[in-house]
Amino acid sequence: MSQLSEAGGAARDLAPEAALALSGVWKSFGGLEVLRGIDLQVAPGEIVTILGGSGSGKSVTLKHMIGLLRPDRGRVFVDGEDVTLYSERAWVEVRRRFGYVFQGAALFDSLSVAENIAFPLREHLKWSEREVRERVRECLAAVALPGIEQKMPAELSGGMRKRVGVARAIALEPSVILYDEPTTGLDPANARRIGQLILALRKRLRATSVVVTHDLEVCFSVSDRIVLLKDGQLVVEGTPEEIRASSHPDVREFVGGLEPSEVGDGPSSSEGEIGQ
Repeated sequence: MSQLSEAGGAARDLAPEAALALSGVWKSFGGLEVLRGIDLQVAPGEIVTILGGSGSGKSVTLKHMIGLLRPDRGRVFVDGEDVTLYSERAWVEVRRRFGYVFQGAALFDSLSVAENIAFPLREHLKWSEREVRERVRECLAAVALPGIEQKMPAELSGGMRKRVGVARAIALEPSVILYDEPTTGLDPANARRIGQLILALRKRLRATSVVVTHDLEVCFSVSDRIVLLKDGQLVVEGTPEEIRASSHPDVREFVGGLEPSEVGDGPSSSEGEIGQ
């Protein structure tokens, strides 16, 4: 396990093969420092989970990766490309490489399931309606929800809404998927199903994934690497095994009291299976 540099220290050297990278990123809101010199790199195909308490800056970190927020200081890289100063128009093209799973699914309540999933396809691609319908079917099959195209969001359970949100996020076959608290409000069975889905989509799309979560079971079952955020800094990073074994006080405070059996064994060899 490696303990990250303190805020204000020199940013680490960037790996040219990194799919995503934040280098020395600072962000304040109304004088409150939320991010304080974040250095984070994510390799292609890697699943990195960001843990941390409420208000630690997890979602703010995620939003910098997709250009929804811009750093006060520091740089943001996508596929080795410095996108920090990109215009909003330039970011539109970059975002086509991303899928974003919102904390509350963020479905359009007035649109059917099919129309929700088709929305990014119609926004970004000049496809025929037949092609759009076929991709909608493919996306619903990928999240184990075939045949619900005509249902409205109000007709769906919380777990189904989350999975439809994931289906919309993968419609453009992104190379990067960002998950903002994907299991919030779900019962344990549906939370595990979302964890299985994260693994399945990595296998299906070879996607790079960044997961922000409080759900320790999902975190330890899907992650290749875990980073712990506290007071706007990434203080500790490591594999699930290293995090479980760590004596670092911030790690023990966050995951203390859990037995290894309660926090999973990392990505499964049966990756890709999704229960109904």
